[in-house]
Order: sequence, then C-alpha cells, then structure tokens
Amino acid sequence: MFGIGIIGLAIYAYTIYDVVISNFHNSTDRLIWLLIVVLVPFLGTILWFLIGRGKRI
Repeated sequence: MFGIGIIGLAIYAYTIYDVVISNFHNSTDRLIWLLIVVLVPFLGTILWFLIGRGKRI
C-alpha cells in the first residue's frame, strides 16, 4: 500500500510540474489548470492527461 501511495504522489507531483512548464497561449490557462490540479488532485490529474496536454501550444 505504501508503494502505491508513493507512486500516486510522484504522478501528482509530475502533473503539477508538467502544467507549470507547459507553453500556453496566455498565463490564465496555466493558472486555471494549476488550480484544477491542486484543488481536485485525482480528477485534476486525470483531466490534465486526457484533455490538457493536447491543448497546450
């Protein structure tokens, strides 16, 4: 169980890092995605990998 928690934390940390370094059209998009990932960790991470990564430019 402890290993699963560490893996989940690593994925969450990577998601935050990926949002911060991504190129967006404006900084508002970055802020919105960062808030989604931080405030709703599990769902925000899933949404970022399904929707957000493809929309960044």
